[in-house]
Amino acid sequence: MTDLTPGPAALPWRVLRFARRVVAAFLRNRGVLLAGGVGYSALLSIVPFLTLTLVVLTSFSDEALVLGALRRELDFLLPQHADTVLREAQAFLEHPAGLSAVSVVALLFFSSIAFRMLEEAVASIFHGSGWTARRSVWLSALLPFLFMTLLMVSVFALTLLASIAGGPGGSTATAYGLEVPASPATRLVLRLAGFAGLVLLFAGTYKVLPVGRISLRLAFVGGLCAATLWRGVGLLLSWYFATLSMVNVLYGTLATVVVLLLYLEAAFVIVLLGAQVIAELEASAAAAVPWYEEPGSRR
Repeated sequence: MTDLTPGPAALPWRVLRFARRVVAAFLRNRGVLLAGGVGYSALLSIVPFLTLTLVVLTSFSDEALVLGALRRELDFLLPQHADTVLREAQAFLEHPAGLSAVSVVALLFFSSIAFRMLEEAVASIFHGSGWTARRSVWLSALLPFLFMTLLMVSVFALTLLASIAGGPGGSTATAYGLEVPASPATRLVLRLAGFAGLVLLFAGTYKVLPVGRISLRLAFVGGLCAATLWRGVGLLLSWYFATLSMVNVLYGTLATVVVLLLYLEAAFVIVLLGAQVIAELEASAAAAVPWYEEPGSRR
């Protein structure tokens, strides 16, 4: 079907058509089921990964500053449960065997589970959209640890930005020995920089994780979609569980685990939707049709 609507007025309808196509392809590829599997794996990995992050970052940064930045970011992913997860990570560090060689190996293994599952899920999204390339076994084995390193670097950067943007009022704010004017305009710029960093993190994930070559432009588009959904859905879920949810009444002492799993599944639905956006854009480009048209729609 050809789009006959002229000019800028066509853009909302084209975006709506494309979004409907992305969701249909996502459901056809069993994206919700894949996100559930990755979310369960992430539930196993989140405490070990945060423990490793604390070990690495607190070795050259203030622990309270790192915990504050982690808490801010976890509040978007796991509202009302960020403190619980961080307490478990801290408790492991305080255990006498917490930093033994065996414990470090175990932390690395359990931290990598979610990343391995995410790689498989993204591969399924792209294979379902017609991609057939495969990655070498050795690169697949190393990739989770490379992503863990990337996330730790991202947490370090977010620690710096969040500590300045969320610092107390005054003429300056200090983080890692840097003094920055603490005006409202500066904090707004830093918050925007934090969002831009989230976009770049997702874009980097989509550039590297899929098997095959993804252009920087498409990786950025997928990253922008995922980052926008990440912030928006995080705020919506926070409001829902704070005001309307009956999970605590229904599940009692199991509520924390149930809510964590629901949040993690929602988070990976967003990540996989970003991958599906890229897959659909690639399919349109390969078929030489505009981005908003489905391949085969022109006869």
